[in-house]
Amino acid sequence: MTLDDIGLLTVFVGPNAVGKTNIIEGIQLLTSLSSLRNATVGQLVHWGEKDLFIEAEEKDSFRDLDVSLQTLEGKRVYKVNGKKKAPKDVRGILPSVVFSPDDLCLVKGAQSIKRASIDAIGVQINANYHQIKKDYEKLIRHKNLLLKEGQDPVLLQSVNEMLGVIGAQFQAYRSALFNRMAPFIQGFYQDIVENREDLTCSYIPFWEDYDPEEAATYSFTKEEGQERLIHEVETKGNEELRRKAALFGPHADKVEFFIDGKNAGAYGSQGQQRSLVLAFKLAEIAAIQEITGQQPVLLLDDVMSELDNRRREALLSLLSKDIQTFITTTTLDFFPPKAVQQAKVIRLPLGEGGAKGQEGA
Repeated sequence: MTLDDIGLLTVFVGPNAVGKTNIIEGIQLLTSLSSLRNATVGQLVHWGEKDLFIEAEEKDSFRDLDVSLQTLEGKRVYKVNGKKKAPKDVRGILPSVVFSPDDLCLVKGAQSIKRASIDAIGVQINANYHQIKKDYEKLIRHKNLLLKEGQDPVLLQSVNEMLGVIGAQFQAYRSALFNRMAPFIQGFYQDIVENREDLTCSYIPFWEDYDPEEAATYSFTKEEGQERLIHEVETKGNEELRRKAALFGPHADKVEFFIDGKNAGAYGSQGQQRSLVLAFKLAEIAAIQEITGQQPVLLLDDVMSELDNRRREALLSLLSKDIQTFITTTTLDFFPPKAVQQAKVIRLPLGEGGAKGQEGA
């Protein structure tokens, strides 16, 4: 399948199970280097095929790059202008933000979902963020294995010392990114609800015994984070031994949102929660723009059907004209006529040769 002459807004329209999400996933694999399905290499390849190949031209005022992904013997191989590159050298060349129906659970979902949403942006805008996250997760897996197997306390102490340093750095990266996103989230939310409600965004470090019924903000330095992590492990290590799991560290931090002082996850209406998720996604775009100076690609996978008319209009109106956006949908009825006229509409499945089914202004 080849897509040519696409503009700032491209809409893939067609029934379910024709490959719309696969297109979004392919773009994501060339930008954020991730998959919204968290698919393995084997799961990315079409059933009955041995490998996959995706290629795109990523172009702006300063660069004209040919970026490709091929799977060979169960591994991803990335190339830029024909030269093989490590993933860390490709990630972030062109960042992307994806919004799928699964994201609508972000506000009321598990804390792990909220942390992962922040990290998904962090790893694209800062190579050190990606590396420190990878190192921390490796250490946590190692510590959990030691706790389950009841290994030498000296070895466990050594791991805890490394976790103190790396965990504090990881926590500092994530909390700083969230605090940078928070004003954008609040601003977009107020735009969507027309300033009828106030929003508070809270990043809560694992050592705080906070009340989820009370809106609060917390500030701390990397040094304070390291001291608290070491302190919690030293004073409550017996609990980790008893439960055979690492309990303290940024993997236990929390993110909460409060609308007019009430916890949005517990008390927010479905409409409020969806407005908040929409604001969060728009804030991801704004944060990438502010930090990197780049315009990310926005990928909307069948979310228009999950939003009511007001929130669809808010999404389309708040999108910058400079952001290249790809949308999948089962029908164009969710879009105002003006948006359809300005879009490149591609109907799926395509006809032979991949040329049929394309239309646009």
